[in-house]
Amino acid sequence: MSLRPVFLLTTALAFAAPAVFAQEAADPGATPQAGVAAAPDSPDAELRAEAAEWFEPIPRAAELPSGRPMTQPRIELGKTLFFDPRMSLSGVFSCQSCHNVGLGGTDMLETSVGHGWQMGPRNSPTMLNAVFNAAQFWDGRAEDMAEQAKGPVQAGVEMNNTPDNLIETLESMPGYGELFAAAFPSEEQPITFDNFALAIEAFEATLITPNSAFDQWLMGIDGAMNEQEKRGLQAYLDAGCQSCHAGVNFGGQEYYPFGLIEAPDADVRPEGDVGRFEITQTDDDQYVFRAAPLRNVALTPPYFHSGVIWELEDAVRIMSSAQLGTELTDEQAMDITAFLGTLTGEQPQIVHPILPVRGAETPRPQPITLPANAPAE
Repeated sequence: MSLRPVFLLTTALAFAAPAVFAQEAADPGATPQAGVAAAPDSPDAELRAEAAEWFEPIPRAAELPSGRPMTQPRIELGKTLFFDPRMSLSGVFSCQSCHNVGLGGTDMLETSVGHGWQMGPRNSPTMLNAVFNAAQFWDGRAEDMAEQAKGPVQAGVEMNNTPDNLIETLESMPGYGELFAAAFPSEEQPITFDNFALAIEAFEATLITPNSAFDQWLMGIDGAMNEQEKRGLQAYLDAGCQSCHAGVNFGGQEYYPFGLIEAPDADVRPEGDVGRFEITQTDDDQYVFRAAPLRNVALTPPYFHSGVIWELEDAVRIMSSAQLGTELTDEQAMDITAFLGTLTGEQPQIVHPILPVRGAETPRPQPITLPANAPAE
């Protein structure tokens, strides 16, 4: 399914704004305020016009697609919940454990470690820029980030908690009572499982990474990308990578079979994980996954839902053969990898919150026991 028409109008509107980079040229750290058209005689004009048909810069701030409010009290509550390990039954694991804001929104493990030191079935996707995805999780089973926030809390292999125990924990801490009351002022009973998820959603929607080198180049700064990176962009377009990885987040919008042309090795695409089929029970969804967003991809190894590929260039080669039936030359693979590095944007600077003090009635964490096969010290 072509994404080209979706982006033509929005990109054209972005490029209609006047030039605003004169002041920012003196301040390389400044975030562009609006799109600009490069000079007509720019050597990059033709490539930039082609790229503008497919891609959009990340905005400086995001809104929730649902239109739900993102008030500052709600964001602050969400941040506190995101970092609080007491949201897990053991008191060990928080959202930050698997989606580390300082590691590109991931944990840099093949699959995440959860309750009882169990290994999860899939690699943790980044939460950075997740607000721009059409759905959450590799198989898209969560419609939005609020629904996604409820999943790990209840998953036995992750936080292993229950909504009732979570609410009991939150209600036992006066500090959380104040935070929820400020975040949901019109509700008589503000501490609910739904509001827990809505607050985390509001915070996560702030975790965006604007002002990447590619975004600067797309908005008119020719020198924001070097010649190899521009060759990589051209190779990316020529190969057809944008047919799945386009838009503001370079993916995250559609679902595709992993192995559209040629099935990857069994360690890359494990036979037991049939992807979206588990959700839809539709034969056409066997081994179908959401196209991974490529923003900040250079920061988030290992790759694929199996998490077994650690080098980005190797992932590029696998995708080219498995999805496009194309064998890249060494130069093409290196150039595309270099281009993907330009998608790294400004990383969120988050101050770790001071968490509310436990109360006398706060449930005690459940001790974690080591697996039976754990080696003795």
